[in-house]
Amino acid sequence: MDPITGITRGGKPWTPEFATALNAKTCIGCGRCYKVCTRDVLELIDRSEDDISEDDEDDSESISSIMSLANPDDCTGCGACSRVCPKACFTNTPMPLAA
Repeated sequence: MDPITGITRGGKPWTPEFATALNAKTCIGCGRCYKVCTRDVLELIDRSEDDISEDDEDDSESISSIMSLANPDDCTGCGACSRVCPKACFTNTPMPLAA
């Protein structure tokens, strides 16, 4: 099935790529993606003790929060989250046009 495709203001075709996954193991909780998302798709959550590896415990600046996809169905596919993420945590995928 063909992906959802739009037209830019300049008339060029554009295929949105929606945030479908976030790698919590590489997320540093910087919040850059949260700041650029206009649709409340993301949420910063506290890491549990189980999520913190032994390597993190040795760091003086261990990461205490990570981002999560709280409302992935609200994603518009702009890709801003992926562009600002310094750790490439996001997986963005074109979605098929609904029948």
